[in-house]
Amino acid sequence: MNRWRRSPQTLLIAIGLLLGMAVLPTIAGCTQGVTSPISRVIQAVGDRLHPLPAEAQVEYDRFAEVFAKYVTDPEDAEERLGYFEFAFKRIRTSYVKSVDDKTLIDTAISGIEKKKPKPASLSPAELVETALDAMTASLDPHSGYLNAQEFNESFVHTKGEFGGLGIEVTMEDGLVKVVAPIEDTPAARAGMLSGDLIVKVDGGAIKGLTLAQAVRRMRGRPGAPIKLLVRRADVDDFEVTIVRAVIKVSAVRWQTFGRVGYVRVSRFSERVETGIVKAFASLRSELGGEPDGIVLDLRNNPGGLLDQSIVLADAFLEKGEVVSVRGRTPENRRSFKSTSGDIASGLPMIVLINGGSASASEIVASALKVHGRATVMGGKSFGKGSVQTIIPLPVEGALRLTTALYYGPDGNTIQARGVEPNIVIEMDDKPKGRKREADLPGAIPAAGAVAAAKQVARIPEKACPAADAPRRTGREPGKDRVLGCALAFIKAESREKFIAAYGSRQQM
Repeated sequence: MNRWRRSPQTLLIAIGLLLGMAVLPTIAGCTQGVTSPISRVIQAVGDRLHPLPAEAQVEYDRFAEVFAKYVTDPEDAEERLGYFEFAFKRIRTSYVKSVDDKTLIDTAISGIEKKKPKPASLSPAELVETALDAMTASLDPHSGYLNAQEFNESFVHTKGEFGGLGIEVTMEDGLVKVVAPIEDTPAARAGMLSGDLIVKVDGGAIKGLTLAQAVRRMRGRPGAPIKLLVRRADVDDFEVTIVRAVIKVSAVRWQTFGRVGYVRVSRFSERVETGIVKAFASLRSELGGEPDGIVLDLRNNPGGLLDQSIVLADAFLEKGEVVSVRGRTPENRRSFKSTSGDIASGLPMIVLINGGSASASEIVASALKVHGRATVMGGKSFGKGSVQTIIPLPVEGALRLTTALYYGPDGNTIQARGVEPNIVIEMDDKPKGRKREADLPGAIPAAGAVAAAKQVARIPEKACPAADAPRRTGREPGKDRVLGCALAFIKAESREKFIAAYGSRQQM
């Protein structure tokens, strides 16, 4: 039996112990944490035993004065102020890089004053939520504050079933940007594309809201319609109506193309581990033996759980590092190694990526590329190489905080760089206006050494044979030339034969 199948449980336990507060690092998604009342009390008590340094205390006192000015006077005012203090301490000690205390408090106060409140007009809960929204939004595009409802929903989200539209989003130029629509969801069926900007929600402008606030506007009761004003490159702004639904995401899908096994991973939820086992069992059963090769499709996969990306990469690796996580604190520094056992038995393998492949997808692509286990084909990935940790707060809610950057087995971070394919498919119809992580306001810049440029193959999309598009519920049938090139590569039996037939070598 392959040892890799036992690794996820081990990883989950280890990460939970390392982080102390029973929170898990997550990439482009949410994750579980211990949220019982007892756990929150323990956190709060422990926090009180570690007072702020004198300089930070001065800044906190400044916030407390603003809080006192605008807060109404119910019984929980003091509790909510302590709630803010707890969050402030966590940000200044756990965030991936040191942040000036004054800057943090300035942004929190600015968020409150943006509402132009009258004295004694805001409830303690609203005041603190507004302050934390603003403070976390100022850190980077992926940090944020989760209120009680959002935190509770995060448990469901990672299990591959949740309510909503079915899009992974970030913030760009004050608007909500679609990183990638999730397959077979209302948003995907409505025609939403990677790179789309959401300008208005039900007639209300997005500009001026934080990402968390904008997302709250888009949430709602399953079955309830929502009208979005969408901005797309080279076309006039247009409206699209989407009916909210309970999103059930099939994380892993598979089918055969002749004797080649095709495996599509659409996101990294908890269902990836079981899905990949079922996929290979089904492929072997259908073919009556081993496939001639494997195509792993990670295009437009926005990411998800860190442990599931490690599981997927480990499934194909016999040994070596999968990824390392490096942050400011010891609990946010860890290297993850693969275990013996290749579920694909060393078969030729292609990994497909594009500009919508982010975070967890990039971990898998990078690990398989660096170790020479697979040929990566397609377009350069998104470049999100940061780790978010869900930190439960006392009383309710949580911080979604960038606590580390991840590094590939070659020692280079993917943050703001992305993964370069071994074989670039030059698209005939390039997505216009699509930006990557490095282009996002407030994005953490690339760090560490830059890998030396290597010769790659560049293949025009039109040179690739047309393959039938993979079966996807709710999608129009069509042709997929990138997949066609992947199938042709496996059929060619060598890189040299493939390049001779479809392209030429040159420097990127």
